[in-house]
Amino acid sequence: MRSAYGVETVRAAERELMARLPEGALMQRAAAGLAAACAELMGRVYGSRVVLIVGSGDNGGDALYAGARLARRGAGVTAVLLSPERTHPGGLATLRRAGGRVHSAKDNAPLERAIRSADLVVDGIVGIGGKGGLRPEAVPLAELAASSRAAVVAVDLPSGIEADTGEVRGAAIRADLTVTFGTHKPGLLIDPAREYAGSVRLVDIGLSLPDAAEAEALQHADVAALLPVPGAESDKYRRGVVGIAAGSSRYPGAAVLAVAGALRGGAGAVRYVGPAGDAVIARFPETLVSDQGPKRAGRVQAWVVGPGAGDDAQSVAEVLAQDVPVLVDADGLRLADRDLVRGRKAPTLLTPHAGEAAALLGVSRESVEGARLHSVRELAERYGAAVLLKGSTTLVASPGGGAVRVNATGTSWLATAGSGDVLSGLAGSLLASGLGALDAGSVAAYLHGLAGRFAADGAPVGAHDVFESIRSAWRDVMS
Repeated sequence: MRSAYGVETVRAAERELMARLPEGALMQRAAAGLAAACAELMGRVYGSRVVLIVGSGDNGGDALYAGARLARRGAGVTAVLLSPERTHPGGLATLRRAGGRVHSAKDNAPLERAIRSADLVVDGIVGIGGKGGLRPEAVPLAELAASSRAAVVAVDLPSGIEADTGEVRGAAIRADLTVTFGTHKPGLLIDPAREYAGSVRLVDIGLSLPDAAEAEALQHADVAALLPVPGAESDKYRRGVVGIAAGSSRYPGAAVLAVAGALRGGAGAVRYVGPAGDAVIARFPETLVSDQGPKRAGRVQAWVVGPGAGDDAQSVAEVLAQDVPVLVDADGLRLADRDLVRGRKAPTLLTPHAGEAAALLGVSRESVEGARLHSVRELAERYGAAVLLKGSTTLVASPGGGAVRVNATGTSWLATAGSGDVLSGLAGSLLASGLGALDAGSVAAYLHGLAGRFAADGAPVGAHDVFESIRSAWRDVMS
């Protein structure tokens, strides 16, 4: 599992470690890792041209010391200083001794030539404490780097992004590679900032960090440990039965796709309730179909309600009144009574996209997309329920705090009609199998994203392609 920690936690861990190390040793560890990553990215160091964009403070010091290491290996290294009077003195002296050249950011003509001819640009402008985007004097340098042929490497995180939240509140560096020290930061995992980070390489510098992270991202081994596997004595009821209350005369396909996701999610049986029974049976004859409403559908271990449901508020209310885990999606989010959701004792999982989340919070879609971490946490607290916020990175949060789960296994090709219905059925099936709301949402998002990648393989997909690939994703995780 990849864990991400906030700025104050990282700084406290750094202070504790620096108290036990010789002066400057921690920065040297970071610089050594940064230089190695830069060398690996370039492939050939001798004769290469490297430009360091250097701000004040330790982030700039890391860049300078790394630049000195590259210069000693034969690279031509130029440092562009944004604040010459506040540049890290030890790093600057070391670079000069190694043969590096130095320019002020005000030397427009030579620095423009240097950046445009560079093989590598190192962003050492702002560290993890930066807020509010790049300062005006740094913006032209960021634009030059972006328009050059050089690869861009960010030191710890791209300058201009918010380390703790993943927000981008102004101009920011777009990196091809981010070399981060000690631990991931939430902004490296969460969009929109994640889009600026490129590939992320973690350099271990010896930090001791607490167990409680701000954010975490599951990996194959974590998902494999959570997936339900039937035992020798299992039958379809012991494996769990998931109820699907979805679809309408206008949107029968939503019911079919939600059932499809549920059938691939590990539960032993799927009960469907709603007006799209004929369409469901025609596609999946193994489904148990009822037209008597959720209260009379028979026993289930979890419910999924809302996909394509139109204005069927009664089914939403009946499902929420039952003492089993419930997933609420799509139209169900609009129809669900917040007090009824908050009053539930059994686990509840809400699965909005950004537009639905904005409607629930009473803000603009742009506000949600720009502050995804804040939005998912706020929704979880308001509704007293776990929330899965869909997007290019999917976030899953529980009420009461704790680490937010981040998933980035998906592909932009998953932005297709019906894909969310498949995800809802899949997560509901995992709920019925016994996973908690946070785990069910996280595992479903992981498998769904992986299935989308397998199905797309670089080309457009439909929702039916995604659910057909869930088994391949499941096998890949378990292999």
